[in-house]
Amino acid sequence: MSDSVREAPTTVPGILKQLGPGLIVAGSIVGSGELIATTLTGAEAGFWLMWLILLGCAIKVFAQLELGRYSLATGRTTLDGLQSLPGFKPAGLHWIIWLWVLMFMASVAQSGGIVGAVGQSLSIAAPLTSQGEAYNAWADANVNRRIGGPEAAAQGADAPPTEPVATGPDVLCWALVVSVATSVLLLAGRYQLIERLVLVLVGGFTLLSVANLVMLQLNPSWAVTLADLGRGLSFRLPPPQPGLSPVATALATFGLIGVGSGELVYYPYWCLQKGYARHVGPADSSEAWTRRAQGWMRVMKWDAWCSMAVYTLSTMTFYLLGAAVLHRARLIPDKSDLIRTLAAMYEPAFGGLAVGLFLVGAVAVLYSTFLVASASNALVFADALAIFTRNSPRPIRQASTWRWLGVALPLVSFTAFLIVRDPKLLILISGVAQTIMLPALAGAALYFRYRYAPSALRPHWAWDVGLWLSAIALVLVGGWCAAELVSSW
Repeated sequence: MSDSVREAPTTVPGILKQLGPGLIVAGSIVGSGELIATTLTGAEAGFWLMWLILLGCAIKVFAQLELGRYSLATGRTTLDGLQSLPGFKPAGLHWIIWLWVLMFMASVAQSGGIVGAVGQSLSIAAPLTSQGEAYNAWADANVNRRIGGPEAAAQGADAPPTEPVATGPDVLCWALVVSVATSVLLLAGRYQLIERLVLVLVGGFTLLSVANLVMLQLNPSWAVTLADLGRGLSFRLPPPQPGLSPVATALATFGLIGVGSGELVYYPYWCLQKGYARHVGPADSSEAWTRRAQGWMRVMKWDAWCSMAVYTLSTMTFYLLGAAVLHRARLIPDKSDLIRTLAAMYEPAFGGLAVGLFLVGAVAVLYSTFLVASASNALVFADALAIFTRNSPRPIRQASTWRWLGVALPLVSFTAFLIVRDPKLLILISGVAQTIMLPALAGAALYFRYRYAPSALRPHWAWDVGLWLSAIALVLVGGWCAAELVSSW
């Protein structure tokens, strides 16, 4: 028996020590999905779409665990599994993989939006030029005139804006520094370093944001009321608002929050990196293998559900902050003002300390997202290259390309930001692509469940009901998003 084959822990402390893949996935979600996209949805829609955001957090775990079950039982990666699906295979690759390629390109661009947001945060905290300082002062003035309370916000919204000031090169310089630093870190290729760093960064900022939401309840002007929550759970759409598209924004956000399509694909890779499949060992239908498989499947379930608790708490916190503060103050995060506007959510509770506290947390969470997304993209794309060249005279090996892709992709993402320079747009484009990808992954999860799940790992009928309901919901939301996209043309 291989040294890596071992029994799964059975005690809660032992299981908790083996968690990690889900937390890494949560780390890739909180930055762009929760902090930016979810908050933007709250700012545009108010409390009306809280039900859709909650749904986005809850229903994808079934597909996530089914893809994880496939990798645990077979030791194969997500893309390898997708390639094995029956169906149309243009140029020898399954059509879902071609769809994933498009989503992957959008995800790399999304990372460009994230590193741009990190650059904005650092340029506010440490401007490099006098032009950057002047822009920060202008942005502060425009935000502060709207954040004195809902009444003052309404008056400020009607006041003419001050003359815009050019942003300067500060954001681009900081974004480049962050991208290069990430390439260097990923060159080291240390999984445990990434895992621990993400856990600390995401946890700290989530707790700060929860504290902020609690403190808002002490101020009647900004408190979240039972009536607000009632609207949020009414399963209704927000009233039309000139110049805004809250439903379209929410559908794009749906693809990013919880475990989006990208994270559904990533998750089995990180489970394999963690060693879950190695610990189970090659399938031989023996009693020992069955015991190990069931034990490590139990660990995986703990990992997925615990991470869901983390990102659901984070998601709802940011949504409520966006609805309670930004929507009431008529502040919509956008372009070069994205980070400074988001920081306004913390001003009613923390006053003059708000911007500093937010910037520390935003840099931490956004950077952790950029780091995890870059590492995940490199890991999955290395596998994709191996699949693409499997039948060629000189096939590419995943292990030999992963690290170098980790060096290259952060710089490619920076290039996307250099071209577009609108973090929100880059992130929402990826959100749309991921939402449209969800039905295909839901179908794959169902196929894996009935085609590859060995008898030792077959779930209870109640799980199958949840999986089917989840798949149906993902198909409906993906179709809704596609219809919205077509109608917008």
